[in-house]
Amino acid sequence: MAKQIEDVQLDSIDRLITQWRNENIESDLLPMAILGRLAKLGKYIDNDILHCHQQHDLRQGEFDVLATLRRSGKPYSLTPSELYQSMLLTSGAMTSRLDRLETKGLIRREHSQADRRSIQVTLTTRGKKTIDSVLPAHIAAQHRLLDGVSQRDRQVLAQLLKRWLTQLESVN
Repeated sequence: MAKQIEDVQLDSIDRLITQWRNENIESDLLPMAILGRLAKLGKYIDNDILHCHQQHDLRQGEFDVLATLRRSGKPYSLTPSELYQSMLLTSGAMTSRLDRLETKGLIRREHSQADRRSIQVTLTTRGKKTIDSVLPAHIAAQHRLLDGVSQRDRQVLAQLLKRWLTQLESVN
C-alpha cells in the first residue's frame, strides 16, 4: 500500500492562514489555502518547465505551438485559428509566436491547396526533430515535479483536478 503524505510540516500557506487567524478572521479559509497552494505550485511548475525549455532555446509558448502541431498527427499541420483555439490564445499572441518559430526554421506557413485564402502552419523537419528531442526532457521535468507524490496520490489528485476542471469548463 502506498504511503500517505502526512501533514507534519508547515508550509508558507499554513503560516499565511495562521496570520489571518491571529487577526481574528473566522471565515472559512480552506479555499484560500487550496488556491494559495495551487498558485505557489504553479510558480514552481512554471519555473521548472521554463528552465527545461530554455535549455532547448525555446520559450514556453513556442514549445506549446510545436507540441500542438506534433500531437495533431501527420502532416503536423493546422491553421492558425485551429492552433490558437486549441491553446486558448488571441490571434495576435499566436502570430508573434509563429513569427519567432518561422524565423528559427521550426515551422513554415503556406497557403492551403484547397483554399488559397487559408494558411496552414506546418512543422518543418527541423521543427519535428526539435519537439521530439525536447519532449522527453519536458516529461522528465514533470515527473521530477511530482517526485514527492505517490503513484496512488497522483491518480487521486488527477481525478480531483479533472472533476474540478470539468465543472468549471461546463459553466464558462
